[in-house]
Amino acid sequence: MNEYLPLQGIRICDFTAVWAGQTASMYLADLGAECIKVENPYIWNPMTRAVAPRITPAMAQVLPPWPGGHPPGDLPRPWNSAPGFIHLQRNKKSFTVDSRRPEGLEIVKALIESCDVIADNLAPGTLTKIGLSDEQIRAVRPDIVILHMPAFGLSGDFREGRGYGSHIDSVAGSTVLRGYADSSPDTNVSILAGDFFNGMHGAIALLAALRHRRRTGEGQTIELAQVETSIQMFPQAALDAAWNGRSTRTVGNRSIEGFVPNGVFPCSGEDSWIAISCRNDAEWAALVEFMGRPAWATAATLGTAAGRLDAEDKIESNIATWTRAQDRDHLFHALQAAGVTAGPVLPSNDAANDPHLAATGAWQELPATADYPATLFARPPYHFSMSDVSIRSAPALFAQHNEYVYREVLGLTDAEIAKLTAEGHVRERYDDSIAGPVE
Repeated sequence: MNEYLPLQGIRICDFTAVWAGQTASMYLADLGAECIKVENPYIWNPMTRAVAPRITPAMAQVLPPWPGGHPPGDLPRPWNSAPGFIHLQRNKKSFTVDSRRPEGLEIVKALIESCDVIADNLAPGTLTKIGLSDEQIRAVRPDIVILHMPAFGLSGDFREGRGYGSHIDSVAGSTVLRGYADSSPDTNVSILAGDFFNGMHGAIALLAALRHRRRTGEGQTIELAQVETSIQMFPQAALDAAWNGRSTRTVGNRSIEGFVPNGVFPCSGEDSWIAISCRNDAEWAALVEFMGRPAWATAATLGTAAGRLDAEDKIESNIATWTRAQDRDHLFHALQAAGVTAGPVLPSNDAANDPHLAATGAWQELPATADYPATLFARPPYHFSMSDVSIRSAPALFAQHNEYVYREVLGLTDAEIAKLTAEGHVRERYDDSIAGPVE
């Protein structure tokens, strides 16, 4: 496999934050684009690098794994070790500048002049406030591709709205459609699926715009309203409401296509579950045979999808009674061998050790840094026949590439860099007014 990467030679000026925007730029960085993250050492953007700029070991113990899974011990720079940061900053570069100040804005403009893409999912109007409206950006680089990813769009009644993935998912309808039949939306756990869904859509939109520019020489401005994209996670519900005037009910783990059974069932052991789905009559017959043809499963009416749908509650209850006495891993292998669609519900630790995922090359070792140890991490979940799309560089530590950006990309002299350092633009950590002094 050669070393050519599809986006080799493309440079991104990255103003993205948290998950959705950073996911979009991550995918392009995976494909070989040089993604330079603009980081302001005087502004803390929650959840972009860590949940907070100061995290004690005691705090880390009570935080959920995705924002709080830091390595043990003191955390003088938690922004370099949070799992969310590690996941989204692979293959990227980081440099610091206070773009709110005139000299900082000029630095950013000089970077944009060499860039093909500028990506932003900050609150609407943030870039304009610092002097980077679309018109001002195009005055610097006329053929640039600009991606805006506002929560609710740049026009309309919700244009001033701000939000994280949980807010966007709620407005889109995810919390109404997701859950159990007897649950209410306010009991749902945030899964933030829209963040990653929007990130992929942002990446595809950028790829399409870059292809258009390659063919025509023209740049584009992309407005990707995240709430509109999030609705596409459940198009069947939106279309059913628009065309048929029906309101889709919450179905839990049940199938929207009429597969019965289709759900998650308890197995022996603590918090052990298996997913089983019979997608046709043949799979149902195979499941009945595997269970030993219990009397409740042999009724003639259950031989058809319609008959099983009418008896879905009873079928689920009986299957759950049967699976409770079964070992999860033995059962799913045996069911698959019998021709029944089944799989284990894996907690994160089990998923990390799953032999199937290991065989697909899902994991790659990240080298150790001063702030986290060497560890296995999920590599890009796509493969190319002619390119090694992988984690080529460890997640960018804060300010790690100041020397490269200021000296090689921008071509500044030692004296100019020293002046910017004295002015507080070139820094190695967040300002103490935000992060607090290192103890």
